[in-house]
Amino acid sequence: MTTFALVHGAWHGGWAFDPVAEHLRAAGHGVVAPDLPCEDQEAGAERYAQVVEQAIGSPEGDLVVVGHSLGGLTAPLVARRRPVRRMVFLCALLPEPGRPLSDRFSDPDIFVPGPAERTARGEDGLSRWLSEDDAIAAMYADCDPAVARGAAARLRGQAPLPSREPSPLDRWPDVPSSYLLCTEDLMVGPAWSRRVAREPIEWPGSHSPMLARPQELAGLLVELAQA
Repeated sequence: MTTFALVHGAWHGGWAFDPVAEHLRAAGHGVVAPDLPCEDQEAGAERYAQVVEQAIGSPEGDLVVVGHSLGGLTAPLVARRRPVRRMVFLCALLPEPGRPLSDRFSDPDIFVPGPAERTARGEDGLSRWLSEDDAIAAMYADCDPAVARGAAARLRGQAPLPSREPSPLDRWPDVPSSYLLCTEDLMVGPAWSRRVAREPIEWPGSHSPMLARPQELAGLLVELAQA
């Protein structure tokens, strides 16, 4: 048995992993998928990791941490706090120890221009999508239309601190890791992912395979956990 800690990305909640969690539990595994405090202006990546760790509690079996998109900043921090069998980065941004993610925003490959730019920061300091259609085009292009519309309707505001603060990591944890790259990702640039990830696994599809291909993703996670 493996316990999977599923860490969602910006604007989302633990609900984004519900379809994957269903398949993992049906296969006899444990799952936690907490809501991160993404609307809290004072919550950085360390606080996000605390929320995940509290949700994990006392896991049964090995622990695998999966970080989607901005959740890639949190996954290594969880692995620094407790024993983890493997980290899995899913269309994820990767931290550099001691440096803010925002230092890398000038890299032309890190984000795909176009749909990924259709967000704006409000008076409360939170970024939000300009419309549900923009969010669907950027993140759910290959999802069932009803699933995509339902996900876009649940998106929250995202505070900037996790991206702007220096990463709390002082070094990468000594834990095996895997990176899943989606070749039609319109958020995190595939070219950037190929450059920064070691031997990424490439899948067709867009930014949210946990909603577009949940059964296949659950199967891959179990396979990686047992590697």
